[in-house]
Amino acid sequence: MTENDMTLSDTSTWLPLDGLAPGFDANKAPHSTDLSGRTVTVTNSNGSVIEHVFTDDRVRWDYDAAEGDPHGDERGDDAYEAFVVDDGLYLVQFHTQARPLDAVSLVLDLRTGRALSVVTAIGEPDAHGTRVKQHFEAGVIAGSEPTGSAPAPTRALIGRRVMWVYSPQHAYEHIYLSPQWYTWQCLAGPEKGLADTDENSVYEIRPGIYVFAWREKVIPCASVTIADHRDVRSIRSHGSLFGLDETGTVPTFFTFGAYGRLISTTVHPEGYDPAL
Repeated sequence: MTENDMTLSDTSTWLPLDGLAPGFDANKAPHSTDLSGRTVTVTNSNGSVIEHVFTDDRVRWDYDAAEGDPHGDERGDDAYEAFVVDDGLYLVQFHTQARPLDAVSLVLDLRTGRALSVVTAIGEPDAHGTRVKQHFEAGVIAGSEPTGSAPAPTRALIGRRVMWVYSPQHAYEHIYLSPQWYTWQCLAGPEKGLADTDENSVYEIRPGIYVFAWREKVIPCASVTIADHRDVRSIRSHGSLFGLDETGTVPTFFTFGAYGRLISTTVHPEGYDPAL
């Protein structure tokens, strides 16, 4: 093992979340104001109802928790960013000031009347898992007649190896291993040479469009992305990272975007396929 290999293996020297942020968002899509002036009310599958009132750059939300929902009733008014994923399909992301240890990623499909909310929450250190957790709830948008399938977990990405370019300096590859695990490796940027295998969740929103979320165990952070894989040579993603800064005390939230392409696909022999 070389000295450089030993340095890469020392996770105590890995870049903190706030150290990654500068320049990482170079390929981020522009913020969309398409939702401005609209009220979007989502009823989650657990019965909780969340009203969202959008201006150009702020969202006022009112969370009416169903019985048994540990989130509880809450309301707030936060800055948000919205990204156009496809016709009538948006990703809305914001860091809640009423609950500073929570960040929200809301997928709104105005064409089908369906939604997926992901709450990323910073918890206490846990020796049995990642510190930053994620909760997923499919929902329907009030005033619509939902069509198609509800957002649901999928194994469609398993076996794919995709390269993502976040800026002229930042590039990574993802290898989607199983319903629970994926491997990442930094190909360019301040983390070049670093790699790990972390927990992931994948939901299909529309055919070929997926929410991919991951939870890191070395750096206390998690991410939510949505990506259009319909053209594997020209994949587009939008997302956010949320976790703790270098001190381990201050919540850090930022949004980003990436351009991707499929590098290869692994086909396992019959009887050994992790997607089955």
